[in-house]
Amino acid sequence: MRAEHIFKDDAGGTSSFWSGEDDNTLVCIGTREETHDVKTFIFAPKRPALFHFQPGQFITFDFVIGDAVVNRCYTIASSPTRPHVLSITVKRVPGGPVSNWLHETMSPGQEVNATGALGSFSYARNPAEKYLLLSGGSGITPMMSMARAQFDLASESDIVFMHHARTPADIIFRRELELMEVHSRNFKFIPVCEADAKFHSWGGLRGRISAGMLSLAVPDCAEREVFVCGPPAYMRAAKALLEQLDFNMAHYHEESFDFATLAQEPAPVAPVLAGGGSYEVMFAKSQRAVICPAQSTVLDAARAEGMRLPSSCAKGLCGTCKSRLLSGKVEMSHQGGIRQREIDQGMILLCCSKPLSDLVIER
Repeated sequence: MRAEHIFKDDAGGTSSFWSGEDDNTLVCIGTREETHDVKTFIFAPKRPALFHFQPGQFITFDFVIGDAVVNRCYTIASSPTRPHVLSITVKRVPGGPVSNWLHETMSPGQEVNATGALGSFSYARNPAEKYLLLSGGSGITPMMSMARAQFDLASESDIVFMHHARTPADIIFRRELELMEVHSRNFKFIPVCEADAKFHSWGGLRGRISAGMLSLAVPDCAEREVFVCGPPAYMRAAKALLEQLDFNMAHYHEESFDFATLAQEPAPVAPVLAGGGSYEVMFAKSQRAVICPAQSTVLDAARAEGMRLPSSCAKGLCGTCKSRLLSGKVEMSHQGGIRQREIDQGMILLCCSKPLSDLVIER
């Protein structure tokens, strides 16, 4: 790691917080292999500063891949209790343009722009005496941030961390979680695998998440604040089985959206409105024009006409659909996915912008 990024500033120590509003450049200062297809990337601010976020939140990166800027959101895996660095842990996805680029290209010294942190999926917003963290695959990352923070703070909260992986070789952060269990009387790690790995048979809990497994491994789950993150099918199964166990769902929390899944959702049907009018939206680069009802977002109208525009959260959070408005006016209700200086420069988020006039957009 490059120590000058971590400890040095004019006053002899880092005192200010990093903010994407002021200087959104991060520098990769290290990488680490977690499993055969999962890698951690460690970043520090270009200008010395501390990171400030809630465990479980995500950050949006602007990656320059080839001649294009590609936006992607990644959950922060590191803990705010160690604020000098920030890390993301990425699984290589076959054919995935960003995950493969990161695994093959991102290395110490490279710079990248980022925005955040954002998101409401965090134990910090739901304090409790007992927690149950349920994760599947790479959904472990927000849980790891929460577990690391609780461990560093010597929390008195009772935490059970159940993680589901395909094989023992696919258990991300296994050694660290096992050490956390050894050194904390309030922390229990329960890994579950579906199958054996090559040269590694599995002797622990086996199979997919089920009501029987949960009742056996965590008999007091009804008393816990539950956080769930993983593939959509995993989260649906976890929610269904908790409901089956008559769990009080007011204490259930799941990652509210999956960026990769939302980006592939079928295009919506443009709403037919009784009143309010419609406007023409011209996309300058592609020379496509669509009609956008006044009460529809630009993204919904474009997708309804078959246009494939970059988008992820569809909630004004991630910034993936950020575009330049060349002419016209919109009403934009975002949730932090765009900086004020970008708005001042004419940028909008298509997913949460409704037209107030005819528009020309640089896409």
